[in-house]
Amino acid sequence: MKITNDIIYVGVNDHDVDLFEGHYIVPEGMAYNSYVIKDGKTAVMDSVDAHFADEWIGKVKEAAGSPDYFIVQHMEPDHSGSIKEFMKAFPETTIVSSQKAFNMMANFFEGESYEDRRLVVKEGDTLEIGSHTLTFVTAPMVHWPEVIMTYDAKDKVLFSADAFGRFGALDVIGETNEEDDDWACEARRYYFGIVGKYGIQTQAVLKKAAGLDIKIICALHGPVLVKDLGYHLGLYDTWSKYEPESQGVVIAYTSVYGNTKKAVEMLAEKLEAKGVPEVVVTDLARSDMAEAVEDAFRYDTVVFATTTFNNGIFPFMREFIESLTERSFQNKRVAFIENGSWAPQAAKVMKGMLEGSKNMTYCDNDLRILSALNDESRAKLEALAEELAAAYK
Repeated sequence: MKITNDIIYVGVNDHDVDLFEGHYIVPEGMAYNSYVIKDGKTAVMDSVDAHFADEWIGKVKEAAGSPDYFIVQHMEPDHSGSIKEFMKAFPETTIVSSQKAFNMMANFFEGESYEDRRLVVKEGDTLEIGSHTLTFVTAPMVHWPEVIMTYDAKDKVLFSADAFGRFGALDVIGETNEEDDDWACEARRYYFGIVGKYGIQTQAVLKKAAGLDIKIICALHGPVLVKDLGYHLGLYDTWSKYEPESQGVVIAYTSVYGNTKKAVEMLAEKLEAKGVPEVVVTDLARSDMAEAVEDAFRYDTVVFATTTFNNGIFPFMREFIESLTERSFQNKRVAFIENGSWAPQAAKVMKGMLEGSKNMTYCDNDLRILSALNDESRAKLEALAEELAAAYK
């Protein structure tokens, strides 16, 4: 793929991976993106997972011949895995990266940090390769500490490392976002799963990006962004501020024998009937946890519904709440549904787990079920539905 007259895509698609980072389900596979900038001198932007080193190096040779510079923006192994093979294949190439990245190379590659072939760069440093001037932008903790991004002033391209990435192989989802109908959904799941903890750091980078004239974004995963960049930048701004993106209620639940599930289904029906814009119901025991996390950050209201279990809460609900709080869950309206046959205390436990979350509004009409719904708890469920729906009228 030719991105501009001088920039060529040389990444690879991975259809063998089932769990990205050993954690995230990727039914559409994964892309490991790499780029070549051809000018008076030639620069390669990042490498790929080690399993694809030969394929990738072959693409680099075809596109770039013998590169002058190899820019390493991020040291996570899905991008740095082929560095060693690249440096063997191109012994004259200078490797360009941050000092922290070179420190990591020594750890990944048994002491090798290429001291005789390296150029250390920091915030604001530039590299002239002809008519293209590359400016380096540090992006610590988006989402590793060594990360740099690179801005090409001539073609107005931001090489954004892992930022603005999404799950999916490009031969499935399309090479650019003009062909990708599902960018926001999978980019959101990617962002909150992988980058979500680092909203403050993402905001810092967005402020730097605001001072650049960006026409194209080349991320290390997902399609090249060539249209509606304001939309994509706006979503990252919303996500990294932990602001709700959409109006609606997420009901995340676990149910042992089906009684909590019945209450959740009844609540969802009532909310839909009362005109709530969107109602999302998630069975945490059977759903993709990363997608459940994505939805909880996306919508403005979350109902947590679970049973008392071992004097605490059901394991899938515990995992869910921990996944939210470790990613700085905040700015939400929240309600609780608890079930228990003799000593229900799930609501107390869940609220305790969320006590460190900022700017939370708790509903007045939490629901307690004693084993199964009865007339009294159904009336309380109606009151909860009315309270939740009132916010959208």
